[in-house]
Amino acid sequence: MISFREIKESFLHFLFPHVCAGCGSDLLSNESNLCMHCIAALPHTDFEIHPGNPVEKKFWGRLALENATSQYYFTKESLIQNLVHQVKYRRNRELGLQLGRLMGNSIKRSGRFDADALIPLPLFPTKEKRRGYNQSMLLCKGMAEVMNLPVLNDVIIRPQFTETQTKKGRIERWKNMEGKFVLVRPETIKNKHILLVDDVITTGATLESCGSELLKAENTRLSVATLCYASR
Repeated sequence: MISFREIKESFLHFLFPHVCAGCGSDLLSNESNLCMHCIAALPHTDFEIHPGNPVEKKFWGRLALENATSQYYFTKESLIQNLVHQVKYRRNRELGLQLGRLMGNSIKRSGRFDADALIPLPLFPTKEKRRGYNQSMLLCKGMAEVMNLPVLNDVIIRPQFTETQTKKGRIERWKNMEGKFVLVRPETIKNKHILLVDDVITTGATLESCGSELLKAENTRLSVATLCYASR
């Protein structure tokens, strides 16, 4: 015999269908935004377990890092690009949190990242207001759930507007980001190992600029984690 609860859940699903953000399937749990097939299909890099991985190499001679990683390979017209766009431009906050939890679990299992706190790469305030949130903050919140770390959102700010980096080369990206971050609470991260988090890394210019400012705090160690790695 069908229970009232089952009838209610079926009716609510009809009105507000809960489907996978990746493929549109309704074969997923109520707690997930992705079905098991799409989670398995995500292009893992496994960088978190490999010292000297491509993300770390990007910063050699540019930024003093303890460790660095990216969770997934980013390619155009792919599943992961679709998911990133949903988080950044379609206000899918729950998906951002879930992707953060996936990142956090991988980093925690690796045993290589002994961070004391998470810091999201800040957005220019007007841009964050227009979007409604900072996607890097969503990732941090999801990571914090599984890593049991505080998220520090008021240590560094981005007071200046920057043009989009999408079509710029590495030198142009660096010049575009130079001096665009300001460390406002250095005492908060003094003597701490912090993990700077962003959604996608391409040349690393933005993270380099932000990381260089964070390292001005006394005896601070820095690691970097991004959701995606986009090679060029």
